[in-house]
Amino acid sequence: MNEISGEMRSGFVALVGRPNAGKSTLLNALLGQKVSIVTRKPQTTRHRIIGVHHRDGAQIVYVDTPGLHRAAGTAMNRYLNEAASQALADVDVVVVVVDATRWTEDDDLVLKRLAGRSAPVILAVNKVDRVKEKSRLLPLIERLTTRHDFAAVVPVSARRGTNLEALEGEITSRLPEGPALFPEDQVTDRSERFMAAELVREQLMTALGQELPYATTVEIEAFEEEGRLRRIAAVVWVERAGQKKIVIGEGGRRLKHVGRAAREEMERLFDARVYLKLWVKVREGWSDDERALRSLGYGEF
Repeated sequence: MNEISGEMRSGFVALVGRPNAGKSTLLNALLGQKVSIVTRKPQTTRHRIIGVHHRDGAQIVYVDTPGLHRAAGTAMNRYLNEAASQALADVDVVVVVVDATRWTEDDDLVLKRLAGRSAPVILAVNKVDRVKEKSRLLPLIERLTTRHDFAAVVPVSARRGTNLEALEGEITSRLPEGPALFPEDQVTDRSERFMAAELVREQLMTALGQELPYATTVEIEAFEEEGRLRRIAAVVWVERAGQKKIVIGEGGRRLKHVGRAAREEMERLFDARVYLKLWVKVREGWSDDERALRSLGYGEF
C-alpha cells in the first residue's frame, strides 16, 4: 500500500513540454520498457500514448503527448498541438518536462496552456547530466520556479535514469485514492499493430535528413499473428515522387536498412519473429489534408 496514506492511489498524469524536451525518453525510463518511439528530431511523437506504471500501492497512468509548439501552419501541426492540449483535460497531475540546457518560447507557450488548470503541476528539469557546471543547476532551478506556481520541481536525467524515483514519489503523493484503472499486466493502451507503424516511422526519422521525415507517415496494411511469428506489411507514405526515391535510396539500400532496423526493434518488443515488408507510395499533400490525416490514423486524440 501507499506509504503516505495506506490506501491505493491511481490516476492519469500528462507529460507535456515543447518538442525534444525528452518526454518520450522519460516515459520509457519510468516504465522500464519502450512504449514511445524516440529520435533526436523534434516532433517525433505524433500521438497520445498511454503508459501504465504499476507501483507498490499506486498505479500511475502516464499520457505522453506531442510537443507543444508555435508553428501551426499545416493540418499536421494543428493536430499535434490539439492532441497535446486535449491530453491536459481531466488528468490528475501534470508533469512539465523542460530541457535543463535551454529555455525557448515554446516552453513559455506550454506554461501559458496550463494557466487556470486545477491539476497540480510538477516541473521535471530533464537532461541535467548535460549541464557541465553543476553549480549552475541550483540557480537555474530557482529561476524556473518563478515562472509558474509548481507543486514540486525535480531535476532528472531520463537518459541516465537519474532521480526518477523522486519524481514518481512527488507524482504518487498527489494522485487521488482509488482502485487501479488498468490490469496489472497492461503497460500501454496501444496495440502491436500501432507500435509496428511507430517503429518503422522511428527508423525513418533516424535515417532521413532534417525535413523529409516530416513528409512521411506509415500505414500498416496487413498484420498477421502465427504463434510467435508476425507477418507485417506496411506502406511508407510520402508527399512527392522525389521523396519516394530518397526514402528507397540507391538500389533500395535505405529502405532495406530502415526495414531491417525496424524489424529488429519489433522482435525485441513483441518477443516474436517478424517478417516485415515495406512499400513506399506517394500521397500528395497528406500532411496538410485533414481528411487524409484522419484516414491515416490522426483523427483521434
